[in-house]
Amino acid sequence: MAKVKGDIIIDIEKCKGCELCVDACPQDSLEKSRQVNNKGYLYIVKIEDNCTGCTNCALVCPDGVINVYRKIDKKKEQVARISNVTGDITVTVAE
Repeated sequence: MAKVKGDIIIDIEKCKGCELCVDACPQDSLEKSRQVNNKGYLYIVKIEDNCTGCTNCALVCPDGVINVYRKIDKKKEQVARISNVTGDITVTVAE
């Protein structure tokens, strides 16, 4: 199965810190900052690098200030090889 890696960018100047995205994040990647933005809100920041790009945070954001990015690692790796079969064979597949 391909590994999915996600990332988010939050427009901190437009974020009002409602924490809906924090509650919606299944990876617990977000929390409220300790600093305020220009409007006086404690905005949301990413604290963990374990985002999968599930988009839950962006879907619940009432102000639409979260952009989600997703990268799928499609690295191919040989796990088995069968060639020149002339009789009974045994195949072992690496995990």
